[in-house]
Amino acid sequence: VARFVRLDIDPERIVWRRVLDTNDRFLREITIGEASTERGMSRRTGFDIAVASEIMAVLALTTSLADMRQRLARMVVAMSRAGEPITCDDIGVTGALTVLMKDALSPTLMQTLEGSPVFVHAGPFANIAHGNSSIVADKIALKLVGVPAEPGFVVTEAGFGADIGFEKFVNIKCRASGLVPDVAVIVATVRALKMHGGGPDVVPGKPLADEYTRENLELLERGFANLRRHIENVNKMGLAAIVAINAFATDTQAELELVRTLAREAGAYDAIPTHLWAKGGAGAVELAQAVARCCADKSGAEGFRFLYDDSLSIKEKIETIAKQVYRAASVSYSEEAERKIEQFAANGWSSMPICMAKTQYSFSADPALKGAPEGFDLPIRDIRASLGAGFIYPLCGAMQTLPGLPTRPCFYDIDIDEDTGDIVGLF
Repeated sequence: VARFVRLDIDPERIVWRRVLDTNDRFLREITIGEASTERGMSRRTGFDIAVASEIMAVLALTTSLADMRQRLARMVVAMSRAGEPITCDDIGVTGALTVLMKDALSPTLMQTLEGSPVFVHAGPFANIAHGNSSIVADKIALKLVGVPAEPGFVVTEAGFGADIGFEKFVNIKCRASGLVPDVAVIVATVRALKMHGGGPDVVPGKPLADEYTRENLELLERGFANLRRHIENVNKMGLAAIVAINAFATDTQAELELVRTLAREAGAYDAIPTHLWAKGGAGAVELAQAVARCCADKSGAEGFRFLYDDSLSIKEKIETIAKQVYRAASVSYSEEAERKIEQFAANGWSSMPICMAKTQYSFSADPALKGAPEGFDLPIRDIRASLGAGFIYPLCGAMQTLPGLPTRPCFYDIDIDEDTGDIVGLF
């Protein structure tokens, strides 16, 4: 009765943050309620990017309208002065939230330039959120694909590398959906591997250095250590890995063959140069055949498995990911993270999977640390609980939940032709 009459929200422990879909670093930390009409109810808060919103994660992980309503209901917006979680259901907004999200639950059906059907649904970033398209879209696609005489294939995306999107696909999305993948395709480029081998920094707006447009097998072989780690991470979950080498016009045959050879030696089921940009679907026929062949014979797959058990503590799960996937030697926690982990455990939230917010540019928390580093410390700056989405959300290093613009934003190149109305400079 007392809880119904008075939630007793602690203004200093309101955890629900606003979101917007624009990069604006000055909104990361703000003070609100400064107007005289707010009667002194000012407090510090901040914005996140929309793709980091818990509601976005709920949309991607829900399985039905009823499930979405339940997830929205249990999202925590604040803590009471007594330390109890206050949810969306407690403040009476579950129904309104569900109405707002009702139409969003239906995936958008689109098509490729060649007429292949594509569901576009949900957009949680893999470096901030869990980085996968929706369970609803996957399940609809699985119902529609193929014919009785010839089963079809559903390709679903997990963002960034096997250390982020794929790891979360396995340990978060597959837990929620109950679905098991047949094979994982890792997309790699010769240019990216050269960068991991010690190539010069790539600066937006500046021409690529010669190292990326001319043959350099030594640089490429050094950088392959990064791709080897991704292959190992896929195999660690009991799945076969196929490498799709996204070929550029400047890649030489020797470079493509080197990646193919090294990938097979590293444990990939196969590695296939693809030319989709130049040839469309015809440029990926060999890749598609390799995927179909792998699914049919299950070669290279030891049996799908999660990386960690639900019963492990929050720290044990974090450290399992850090040491087995990232190859860190240790994990350090800020005082704030330590306090929250203790609080989350006391609230009974330890059984949820972990969704690491970490840079996509490195296996470590340092975006400048390329290749396949190991033996480093992974710092956990903060940690959040997303009860609606169903995961615990550590923030690694300086990872921000609202991006900022680079020193030279791309808007400098964007303009419009006044005679034709055509927009120029977008690409």
